[in-house]
Amino acid sequence: MEMKTFTVNGIEIAYERRGSGKPLLLIHGFPFDHTAWNSVIPLLENDFDVILPDLRGFGKSSSPESVYRIADMAVDLAGLLGHLSIEKAAVAGHSMGGYVSLAFAKAYPNRVSGLALISSQAAADPPERKEGRYKTAQEVEEKGVGAVADAMTPKLSANGEVQKLVRELIQKQGKPGVVGALKAMAEREDTTSILPAFDFPVVLVHGDADELIPLEKSEEMKTLLPASQLVVLPGAGHMPMVEFPKETAEALKLLK
Repeated sequence: MEMKTFTVNGIEIAYERRGSGKPLLLIHGFPFDHTAWNSVIPLLENDFDVILPDLRGFGKSSSPESVYRIADMAVDLAGLLGHLSIEKAAVAGHSMGGYVSLAFAKAYPNRVSGLALISSQAAADPPERKEGRYKTAQEVEEKGVGAVADAMTPKLSANGEVQKLVRELIQKQGKPGVVGALKAMAEREDTTSILPAFDFPVVLVHGDADELIPLEKSEEMKTLLPASQLVVLPGAGHMPMVEFPKETAEALKLLK
């Protein structure tokens, strides 16, 4: 389908909309765009009104020149829902998209009908990880997005076909968006303390072979959210929606 755009906070946000039913906002991870969800979209569009934005700086969305935060990305998405006249939606985020989802849930709890966090975490970066993100941002400035593609691809999945797909997707992204997102992730808030206040359904999806964010991070969130559902995907790495699309889609359907 042809992507549409609208402007919010001086940013042009591109998005795709598929299917019908309960609104479901799918937020991609770093450093991808909405097409990272392509394998699960056909499995969801009969159950949900699926809204697929490109976060600022990625895909066909524009990138601001100024420094921004994960919380600013959440404000963009609130603007998108307003533009579409959607008061409340289920929100699902992969990796960095999970950080954005948590920021959205913190800022707009009354607009969330359910939350899914896929290969993500609530914890902020420890100092060494934060430093590493700034170092990577500098490498991207000097060498281009290929530096991230080379470093991340082997860690995203053990599946060769998946590695090929994600490498191509990373290399399509622009330098400003990748750098901006790295800095935003480095400075993101720890949202662990807000988890017990969630009064909507929560689904946690994680692969037990994730090399970037270990399964333990979802298990920690589960202890703070006793009513949540933790779906562990044996053999999945950091890209469950690509590696195990059917199982990921079934997990997301728990938000219906």
